[in-house]
Amino acid sequence: MSYIMVDIESDGPIPGIYSMVSFGAVVVEESLQKTFFAQLKPISENWIEDALKVSGYSREECLDFDEPKLAMENFEKWIKKNSKGKPIFISDNNGFDWMFICWYFHKFLKRNPFGFSSQNLGSLYKGMEKDVFKNFKHLRKTKHTHNPVDDARGNAEALLAMKKEFGLKIKLE
Repeated sequence: MSYIMVDIESDGPIPGIYSMVSFGAVVVEESLQKTFFAQLKPISENWIEDALKVSGYSREECLDFDEPKLAMENFEKWIKKNSKGKPIFISDNNGFDWMFICWYFHKFLKRNPFGFSSQNLGSLYKGMEKDVFKNFKHLRKTKHTHNPVDDARGNAEALLAMKKEFGLKIKLE
C-alpha cells in the first residue's frame, strides 16, 4: 500500500455548492518525486472571494481550467500508476481535503480509488506526542505556499520525519 499525501484549494467551504480550484498529491517515499497537480474549472456559480484569494487565482483564470471529470480521471490514472497496492489518502486536514476529493471522485467517476477512509496527519502527530495541543508543522521542510503540490510535499516531509526521528511504525512503498 502507498500513502498519498493530498492538499486541495477551493473557492468555498464545501463541495457541490462551491468548487475545488486545484489539488496536488505526493507519493510518500524518500524521494518525494512522484507528484500530481490539477486545476479544475468551477462546478457552480458560487464562490467566496476571500477563499479564492488563498489559491492565488482569479475567478476568470479558474474558468479556463480543466473540466473536473478529466482532472479526476487523470488523478485516478496517476494513483494507479504510482502506488503499490491500495492507496491510502492522508492530508493535514483530511476533514476538508478528503471531503472535496471524495465528493469529486464520486460525482464525476462514480467511484473513489481511495475507498471510504482517510488519514489525518495532524491527529497522528498529536497521538504520537500524547498531546492534543502539539502541532507537526515544524517538521515541514518545504514552505507552505498554498500551491497544493508544495503543501502536500511539506506534509509528506513531516510524515517522513515522524518515521525517521520519532520511530513511527509505518510501511512506505
